[in-house]
Amino acid sequence: MTKILVVYYSMYGHIKKMADQVVEGAKSEGCEVELYQVPETLSDDILKLLKAPPKPDDPVLQFELHNKLVEADAVIFGFPTRFGMMCAQMKAMFDSLGHLWQSGQLVGKLAGIFVSTGTQGGGQETTALTAITQLAHLGMIFVPTGYSYGSDMFGLKEPQGGSAYGAGTFAGADGSRQPSEFELGRAKHQGSYIAKIAKKYSGNQ
Repeated sequence: MTKILVVYYSMYGHIKKMADQVVEGAKSEGCEVELYQVPETLSDDILKLLKAPPKPDDPVLQFELHNKLVEADAVIFGFPTRFGMMCAQMKAMFDSLGHLWQSGQLVGKLAGIFVSTGTQGGGQETTALTAITQLAHLGMIFVPTGYSYGSDMFGLKEPQGGSAYGAGTFAGADGSRQPSEFELGRAKHQGSYIAKIAKKYSGNQ
């Protein structure tokens, strides 16, 4: 069975909601899907000052669980932006993959990206684009979703996160905006889309 790993970081819950939909999309294609969050790098005191809610119950992808990345046919990463680039927590996870980089164990694996930003000019595309450097050094094959979600992607009636690189959501400058139904649907589509490609790529279809 094709294995899909969804790895995310979420401080205020926006990316977590998107990640759950990515999982549902991948499961709808009959894939085995596992969901992990990356380790937190901030202290409890700092998180309290930032008014961050408690972490979800999803397992944490600690160093000793990096074999999950090796076992997967595709990995879909989700994270919020920090000034137009991935958050430090996700970068720290990538920084810890030196042993897999040196041994080439992630070469040829498919990868996708979904993001959240505070505002419409906050880096929906630059966050994904700059993250691709991590995938390139690991030898992973980036799978963009393009405009495969349909004609509503061209609509201007309401704000909608995401780009040709992958799904996305806007949190608002104060974090009060939650992912819209359209954004959640797009995240589910991304999970399904990458799962279909992974099944073909792994010979399980």
